[in-house]
Amino acid sequence: MHAPSSAQGFHLPLALFLLSLVAATMLPFASIGEAEVAMGRDLTAVETAWFRYSAGMCDFWLYAHNVVFLLLVYTLAPLPFVMAELKRPKAIQKYKLQPNVHFPVATFVKCYKNVVKTFIVAVGPLQLLSFPTIKWVGIRTGLPLPSVWEVVAQLAVYFLVEDYFSYWLHRALHCRWGYQHIHRIHHEFSAPMAFAAPYAHWAEVLILGFPAFLGPALVPCHILTLWLWFVLRHVEAIETHCGYDFPQTPTKYIPFYVGAEYHDYHHYVGEKSHSNFASVFTYCDYIYGTDKGYRYQKTQVAKLKAQGQANKQNEEMNGLREKHD
Repeated sequence: MHAPSSAQGFHLPLALFLLSLVAATMLPFASIGEAEVAMGRDLTAVETAWFRYSAGMCDFWLYAHNVVFLLLVYTLAPLPFVMAELKRPKAIQKYKLQPNVHFPVATFVKCYKNVVKTFIVAVGPLQLLSFPTIKWVGIRTGLPLPSVWEVVAQLAVYFLVEDYFSYWLHRALHCRWGYQHIHRIHHEFSAPMAFAAPYAHWAEVLILGFPAFLGPALVPCHILTLWLWFVLRHVEAIETHCGYDFPQTPTKYIPFYVGAEYHDYHHYVGEKSHSNFASVFTYCDYIYGTDKGYRYQKTQVAKLKAQGQANKQNEEMNGLREKHD
């Protein structure tokens, strides 16, 4: 018999380690009563529901929920904006950022298929293969569940970390090589629309996905918080790319929030854009001076509007004088 090679000797322990991670069950309790005894208190209604859903389910399958949530959110969240684009109700057309650009059904379908393909081929496998890292950094799945304030604090950290590092990666993708070989695909939509939020080269999806994992790696959380984080981040990206600037959007009340109007300018300028690289908050653009083009454009538009209103008022006054005479 031949002695096992060093490579075989390495692969066997690694395989056993990965198998142990996948097979690990979430809860070490056989019943709710046993869990309450171990915790020294009654389970809350949410904890009871969580126990009943996840008891006996391995951590790997719980983490794999991310892929399902990603597909569901991407499929459902853009639909109201898509219907608005196709039906074009007059009540909201005034809020469309680029009113002369309209997309046919075929464009939505093509975009959707391309993004889902990227999710399945690149994002899904990466999320599943990253499971050992998720376990290593300390993402927990058991009881007790985190408090509301713990979840809010962790989400705030994740948004800030993701926003800062995404700013620099996005800015780097606008260098000549990065844009021509990777980022130009995302800018095929010079007028953003909701389904195009994650429409990009597979390499860009992975590159800009790194900051989303960085926050939970630095500040580990419960798996429920991780699910919520990815859902909120994806919804935010869809809202930012929706192509409409509704005045009563709840995100208007978030300080320094990017919003659809802010990001629309970045797409409108396209390849030559050196402005508005931020993904969630505008502070990086302001600090590093990459919002000057946007600010100048807003100033000019405001002047033109003011001049137009002044001209209209003058015309109305002249009309009244002529009628009086």
